Amino acid sequence: MALPVCLYSTAQVRALDAYAIETLGIPGYTLMKRAGEAALRYLRTRFPVAHRIVIVCGAGNNGGDGYVLARFAQAAGLTVTTLAASSPEVLRGDARQAFEDLRASGAAVQPYAPQRLAEGEVIVDALLGTGLSGPAREEAARVIRDINAAGRPVLAVDIPSGLDSDTGVPRGAAVRADCTVTFVGLKTGLFIGDGPEFAGTVFYDDLEIAPGAAGAPSPRLERILESAIQQALPRRARSSHKGDFGRVLIVGGGVGMPGAVRLAGEACLRVGAGLVTVAVAPENVAAISAGRPELICLPLGDAGALTETAERADVIAIGPGLGRTPWACSALERVLGCGKPLVVDADALNIIAESGAPPREDWILTPHPGEAARLLGTETRAVQHDRLAALEQLIARYRGTVVLKGAGTLVGAPGRTPALCERGNPGMATAGMGDVLTGTIAGILAQCRDSWLAASAGVLVHAMAGDAAARAGQRGLLAGDLARELRNCVNF
Repeated sequence: MALPVCLYSTAQVRALDAYAIETLGIPGYTLMKRAGEAALRYLRTRFPVAHRIVIVCGAGNNGGDGYVLARFAQAAGLTVTTLAASSPEVLRGDARQAFEDLRASGAAVQPYAPQRLAEGEVIVDALLGTGLSGPAREEAARVIRDINAAGRPVLAVDIPSGLDSDTGVPRGAAVRADCTVTFVGLKTGLFIGDGPEFAGTVFYDDLEIAPGAAGAPSPRLERILESAIQQALPRRARSSHKGDFGRVLIVGGGVGMPGAVRLAGEACLRVGAGLVTVAVAPENVAAISAGRPELICLPLGDAGALTETAERADVIAIGPGLGRTPWACSALERVLGCGKPLVVDADALNIIAESGAPPREDWILTPHPGEAARLLGTETRAVQHDRLAALEQLIARYRGTVVLKGAGTLVGAPGRTPALCERGNPGMATAGMGDVLTGTIAGILAQCRDSWLAASAGVLVHAMAGDAAARAGQRGLLAGDLARELRNCVNF
């Protein structure tokens, strides 16, 4: 089943479960059997030649899913070793029924023993699920460490055990799965924070419960789809001219830093902006003009030189290579007062964090976690511990549209369901990538004139270009390599 657009919190998914049971009248054990069937289906999809399966079952409903899976897998002709990580005597409700039905089928359930993990070609993690409210207890943590050390591929049922299903942060020990099959609604923790690292490939089954049914909660997040690019950048009319696609001014490139603003300017052109001017320290003009003659270079001896160019611009981006000198602060002050839509990045964000700036609706802020921490007066690890909460705090304090960069970049704005970009790769963790993103967003904003759409489409285009550039390998990927791929990602 294709992944849906909407992501939900654990509490919201439990509410959907309750809706199915209490309102739709679907017995809980029926849902558990559907989960077991779905898990078997994706197990065989992902590991088609695997015949020997080890299933580790816990004491709750996640363990019940595992016992159902064990019964169905055995009936399908697989060799199944079922290990009870907790005594079956503590099982209650549907999980108890699942265990009893497995035992009635003639299958054996063995007490957990780490050496038995080696009996399977695949290990199924049905230990904890979404019921985790704190770090896994030592007994469960030991089982998790055994699973990770077993050297076998792992399928996690619903969510890898030990992973926070809301924040994507491991609670102490957490299973590192090759793939995860999740049910009813996509959990945010599978897609944000460290979730993708632990979840692997995510499969989904709605168990025949439509999340859009009456009374369903509003999603916690929405995945950014390629349709956002098409919406932001529709087909061009044959009679178009460069003035139709926006004039962008990019302010940055302080003394000794021409590279960042050149990358931003080139990215802006590559996504289709009609006319791009870069305002830089005078000594940087020659280097930029020689390397990218399509860019108009404005030597910025003092901030007053910005006035006329800013008036002609449709969008202004500021930050790449700006620095924090008095020259930089003066330029930022002039830009903030020009009344034009803004894209604010890098040192412009750091100056705002130090000096303050009133919230506004017409800017797009693009902080990485360290810059976000400075804007919020906290630490980077606090931002990374709960990225969605950090995004909400940035929106509450600064308004506008916020792009919280990182693995699983988030986009948010007042009154909007936050959006998530799943694309991108670790090769993009190198200098200049943020500058390319700034130019990408500014160039798209100049064409569509919609901050939310420009931020969402820009983030996705940037990530897609990064993935295309990484086809030859992630190590050694340069921001300039990514900039050259942008054109392919905005033409359909």
